[in-house]
Amino acid sequence: MNRVVHPIEVESYRRLRARLDTSHFPPLTRSVVERVIHSAADLDYATDLVMDEGELEKAHAALHSGAPVVVDVEMVAAGITRRDTVCRLKDAVAGPDLTRSAHAIRLAYEQVGPGALWVIGNAPTALEELLTLDASPALVIGLPVGFVGAVESKAALRESGLPAVSNVSEKGGSAVASAALNALLYHHPVTHPEEKS
Repeated sequence: MNRVVHPIEVESYRRLRARLDTSHFPPLTRSVVERVIHSAADLDYATDLVMDEGELEKAHAALHSGAPVVVDVEMVAAGITRRDTVCRLKDAVAGPDLTRSAHAIRLAYEQVGPGALWVIGNAPTALEELLTLDASPALVIGLPVGFVGAVESKAALRESGLPAVSNVSEKGGSAVASAALNALLYHHPVTHPEEKS
């Protein structure tokens, strides 16, 4: 199924590329970098984002093979336009040593098991909780935003060795997290180059 790209998006990418040369990035990395920048109108993401092309290729294949997509909040889910997602925040409850966001991650893992793509754009505690689970993720898009815990949780993600997209700064959020996932969704599947996405 072809994705129809609106002329405004085409022009937006033209202007982005006129201001920033992204041609040196490998294909999937370039897709993620450009879509995140496009979502935030923030060119600094070109140097702030951290990812590995080989990990993105494996995650891309898993995504296009139907691996579940789990999100931390409905705002992230709302930004993912071509795939159903799992969000258990409405079912979660906070406890003495557990935030609602962290509990939602536990519930989601119980539902989907290993091999999912996890998209965390809001709560650092959600990312921290994911790192305590044996989730064996296809990819963790860890882009929570904030002044408390965001930088530290993203550093812990990178140190974990899990396949990931993260960034170094306090920036992030639902829009950029969903944009990173959409970049993988919209990119032509590696195993089926004849298909359009």
